[in-house]
Parts: sequence; C-alpha cells; structure tokens
Amino acid sequence: MQILRIQSPDGAINYAAQQSDGSALALEGDLFDGLTLTDRPVPIHRRLAPLDPVTVFCIGLNYREHARETCAPVPEYPVVFMKGVHTVQHPGQPILIPQWMPSTQVDFECELAVVIGRRCKNVARSEALDYVLGYTCANDVSARDWQKKGGGTQWCRGKGFDTFCPLGPVLVTRDEIPDPQTLKLQTRVNGEILQDSSTSDMIFDVATLIEFLSGSTTLLPGTVILTGTPQGVGMARNPPRFLQPGDDVTVEIDRIGALQNPVALEDAPFGGSHFRL
Repeated sequence: MQILRIQSPDGAINYAAQQSDGSALALEGDLFDGLTLTDRPVPIHRRLAPLDPVTVFCIGLNYREHARETCAPVPEYPVVFMKGVHTVQHPGQPILIPQWMPSTQVDFECELAVVIGRRCKNVARSEALDYVLGYTCANDVSARDWQKKGGGTQWCRGKGFDTFCPLGPVLVTRDEIPDPQTLKLQTRVNGEILQDSSTSDMIFDVATLIEFLSGSTTLLPGTVILTGTPQGVGMARNPPRFLQPGDDVTVEIDRIGALQNPVALEDAPFGGSHFRL
C-alpha cells in the first residue's frame, strides 16, 4: 500500500491510500495499530510528510562510491548521527537556506528512509525487516560549512536546521518492497541528474542497520532511519554544486516516487546573527 498523509482545507489531517491513477481512498484507523482501506474517495489538498517521526537516526558514509568520492575510509561500524524532528519538511514545501546562521554550502543527499512500525530492541539481522512499517524518500540536506567548520567535530549542527529533512511523498508498506537493497535512487536539481545509484551499493544494508541501532537501544514505532546517500553530492563535484534560492530538488526512488522541494532563503530577522563562519 502507498500511504499518504494529507491535510484538508479545514486543517484536518488524515491518511489515505494512493491509487495507481493518482487518486486517493480514505484510510481509517492508526498508522501503527493498523489502517483499514475504505471505498471513500478523498481529495488531495496538501501532501504532508508521511508521519511525524519520534526520532530520526541518520547513517553517514554508507555507500561505497560515496566514501570513495569523499576520500573517506570504509567504516568498520555504521556512522550514526541524528536530526531533530523539527527538521522534517513536507513534499512541495521549501528547503530554507539558513540566514540567521548563514550558510553558502547547502547540499542535497538523496536517501532511502526506513520507518519502524513496532517497538524493538536487540533485534537479530535475520528478523530486522519484520519490524519495518515501510519506506519513503528522504533528503538529508546538509550545510557543509557548518558541518565541517562550525560543528565542533559533530555533524548535528550542519544537518539540523529547520526544513533539512524532507520526507515523502508516500510511505510504501514493506510488503511492496520485500528487498530494500534493489532500489534505484536519484537526485535531480533543476532537472539535471546529479545522483544516480542503487541501494545495492550500501556498505551496511537495511537489516544490518536495524540490528545495529536496536542494540541495547529501544526503537519506538515512528522511528525513522535515513540510510545514507550515494555518490554525486554537491560538495564532491568539481566545481562544487551547492543549492541556491530558486533551485528545484527532486529525490526519486523506485517503487516509492518522487519527493520534490523548491529552495528558498530563510526569512531571518536583522539579517542574521553574529555566528558566522
């Protein structure tokens, strides 16, 4: 099933099942306790991110070709960082280039996002995918200047600004993607393909990531795992290609769809703070 989270003109938020013709049928129930398909058509007024995550785990350097393009060694263990839930942005809504904490190096990163559907801890790799509710597209937007220079050796500052985690356009249930390691994924900026790869290039596959993240750690329903980005990011290009106001960014993954977001400047009071790089 392809699950939509939509907002009606009166502000009500509901789930619906996207149909092959682009229409939607209402779903009843709860995302984690179970949704029931109805035969009631619903208009798609505004698409929202498929869920409000409880936690967003992210994995760095998880594609072999991306590690190679950044001249980084292949990690022995998954490289884990986190984004706050405030970073989530809806399909079609703008990625905002920070102005209060000014950045000139905002980058794109297409990623497969995994949504955990059941509480889990100490999960064996062989059973890990049983805890997946579904998959969606993500863009791990990154301010490279803050990531590299202004983060105190940590990545959270450069990857943690508002709007830096677009999710969508739908949540595809795991039964429709039995093997998440066979998906083609792309990033297009203004129609130009800049990232073009497959999840088969992951260093640590989805099941291994769930096993690792759940080790001695409870993963709650609604936990989102961003599984890393392939080669082609803006900072590794010659010359570098960073996002500019007016750009249009699309992340597309097989069997899930296309997540599109425009790029704009943050409306910062007084032209920005004194925290400048």
